[in-house]
Amino acid sequence: MRLTGKRIAILATNGFEQSELEVPQQGLEAAGAHTDIVAPAGAEIRGWKHTDWGSPVAVDVTLDRADPDRYDALVLPGGVMNPDQLRLNPKAVEFVRSFVRSGKPIAAICHGPWTLIDAGGVSGRKLTSWPSLRRDLENAGARWVDQQVVVDQGLVTSRKPDDLPAFNQKMIEEFAEARHDRGAAPQAVSAR
Repeated sequence: MRLTGKRIAILATNGFEQSELEVPQQGLEAAGAHTDIVAPAGAEIRGWKHTDWGSPVAVDVTLDRADPDRYDALVLPGGVMNPDQLRLNPKAVEFVRSFVRSGKPIAAICHGPWTLIDAGGVSGRKLTSWPSLRRDLENAGARWVDQQVVVDQGLVTSRKPDDLPAFNQKMIEEFAEARHDRGAAPQAVSAR
């Protein structure tokens, strides 16, 4: 298995898109990785399934106990509510920022890149997302494209649940490669 021995953090809170957390988690675990659901608080978080609440998912580690140094990579599921809440949480933003600074791979789908904006992780990067984030990402210095999956030096992004097969494939490839030297690209990491 390609990811045996790798530990992956999946950062989410209530309102994550159900399939955008569960399908990547299943793919990572099938490839041999250990995954932890990291959330701001609580024993479980509840997903969103298209137009209504989905199923609860157990939280493995709360943010106040999560050490980014223990993880090899990070997954940011979408869902409108999930990243919108995370980007307002200073601990969540700092958790993501630590992956940006370290060059560890990050995979974000749908609205997931929203949190990357606040963590200083999109400036100078090519990526995709749900179309409504385009202007936000461009205003933060990203080069947005409308493609099924985009890889930019360890940053894997996709637009929506239909892209999950391609997203999972590229995510596993990038996570297997580990850290990426991004040189001077993400200099705009600020402590907002």
